[in-house]
Amino acid sequence: MASSSSPRSALGSTRMESTVTALCADYQSLIAEIRKTLGAMKNIAVDLEKDKKLVEVKELEEGVLALLNASDDCAHFSSAVKSIGDAYVPGTQSIDFGNLLKNECNRLKMDSPPNPQKNSLYRQFKEAVWNVHHAGQPMPGEEMEEIVMTGTQSSLLNITCPLTGKPIIELEDPVRSMDCKHIYEKAPILQYIKMKAPNSHCPMAGCPRVLQVDRVACDPLLLIEIDEMRSRQDKLGRPSVAEDFTELDDD
Repeated sequence: MASSSSPRSALGSTRMESTVTALCADYQSLIAEIRKTLGAMKNIAVDLEKDKKLVEVKELEEGVLALLNASDDCAHFSSAVKSIGDAYVPGTQSIDFGNLLKNECNRLKMDSPPNPQKNSLYRQFKEAVWNVHHAGQPMPGEEMEEIVMTGTQSSLLNITCPLTGKPIIELEDPVRSMDCKHIYEKAPILQYIKMKAPNSHCPMAGCPRVLQVDRVACDPLLLIEIDEMRSRQDKLGRPSVAEDFTELDDD
């Protein structure tokens, strides 16, 4: 009699894939809503700063940090779900998915510790409030070029794929290195890594990182950040004039 294990395994894999896709989509939607809320909070803080309501501005700043922590948690959980889903192989033994998720989230947090004070959205919040009464002046402890950058720069490290030359907003299947954070079109970069292994250095000029297939992925924030860049360019009505900061000259 033919074994039913193969159909059951296929069914289990399909269910896992559907569950992972749905969960990741939910968390990406939540992250997108958090980022929209942060933008609204920044605008409110600017109005409060104009009225010199400093206590309320400080409360909003604390709320921004709390939301950024929540966004980081969502991103780590989404990445953990995807990682476990990719590695899942149906079997007869029960799996403690709760423990797996906990361990994977902890591992991701160790690899990329949350630091909301360094987040570009927090810096933009601080800059917007500072500029109400100190426009053109550097914020305490920061250089002028850092302040200018936060208001105009996307959090995306490069704006074109170094292999195809296509703008990031036009990539069909974008992925990002977990190590150097550069962005590429998926198929060309995977082919490049396999062809160049074990010396598959990032193709972005000046980047010393060695890429690995299992460390190049579409992380939870990537599509959101690309959509935000696309929206900014649509509002401007012209192509972005930003540069790939890894290729800037020293002068």
